[in-house]
Amino acid sequence: MSKPANRLQETKEYYFSKKLKEVRGLIAAGHPVINMGIGSPDMPAPPAAVAAMLKGLHDSVAHQYQSYTGIPALREAMATFYKDNYGVTAQADTEILPLMGSKEGIMHISMAFLNPGDKVLFPNPGYPSYAAVTRLVEAEALTYDLTAENGWLPDLKELAKQDLSQVKLMWVNYPHMPTGTKVPDGFFEELIAFAKAQDILVINDNPYSFILNDNPQSLLAVPGAMDVALELNSLSKTYNMAGWRVGMVLGSETHIGHILRVKSNMDSGMFYGIQKGAIAALGLGKDWFDHINGIYAQRRALVFKLVETLGCSYDSNQVGLFVWAKLPSGIDAEAFIDKMLLEKYIFITPGTIFGTMGADYIRFSLCVKEEEIKEAIERVK
Repeated sequence: MSKPANRLQETKEYYFSKKLKEVRGLIAAGHPVINMGIGSPDMPAPPAAVAAMLKGLHDSVAHQYQSYTGIPALREAMATFYKDNYGVTAQADTEILPLMGSKEGIMHISMAFLNPGDKVLFPNPGYPSYAAVTRLVEAEALTYDLTAENGWLPDLKELAKQDLSQVKLMWVNYPHMPTGTKVPDGFFEELIAFAKAQDILVINDNPYSFILNDNPQSLLAVPGAMDVALELNSLSKTYNMAGWRVGMVLGSETHIGHILRVKSNMDSGMFYGIQKGAIAALGLGKDWFDHINGIYAQRRALVFKLVETLGCSYDSNQVGLFVWAKLPSGIDAEAFIDKMLLEKYIFITPGTIFGTMGADYIRFSLCVKEEEIKEAIERVK
């Protein structure tokens, strides 16, 4: 039997890929599991997006191979979306690349810019895929710790004191997942100055900026940011279109060109109907955000009650699709969530999967209906 590549020695199966098998097993055995672990929107996609997708199926080119860069109308819609919501001007033809979900962009960017042995900075706690993909391309993953005391922001002054000469990329993610931290005024400007001084390409992964957040921000709004920065974004959370797999990466023409060289060798374009649906979604205005955020606000208020019932603490100012909560002192996060799953049939994410700095925390998804959250509260009372 053929042996796997050496790169897999340090790459584990994604946590949710394994844990959800256990959850499905409990459900199959008849247990009423409430899944508060993953951020997969349970509400429908915008009706306008569904209608546009269905209508697009009848276009003469719908079932042909599509452009690696998406149809022009999709790139234009993405450019307009960034201009209207973030005040960022990006050239649709050269500075925007549609993706099949922003997660694939993490791999494309890493393959485009990293050589074996290059170093990459990523947050602890942070999205596990940053480190996993770094190791898959045989680069070296270096963590920078985020703490509640420092507002879950990187200490750029301390980082600058280290030897960063071999660091090629730096991953940031604001609004931050899993902590729900918003960017304070001036931080993005400091980050771009840091990237220029250290000659590092910084990438902001930005899929949560419209969820329970009244001040969406883009790293690319900083003057000169495109020289040293890229930004990933997605329709998954913003428009309840996680399964559609529509994302984007924005940056300079040169950087986007490098990423396209990778992407064009890995897929044959996004399905036309999905592109048409994405255009319709991106054209929706404030009413859409008010609608989904009204629902998420009610759910979050209930999750806060659940957190309090569990004896945990939380920051009421956090934004995004999750609630990040600190466990009482001395409680092991993974043992706690296993106990909750097996005794109360409630699945919660342990903070440990996001890094060592998440060891004292647990994370709740807001992609759960109100009645289920109320049921969870009753189960743990």
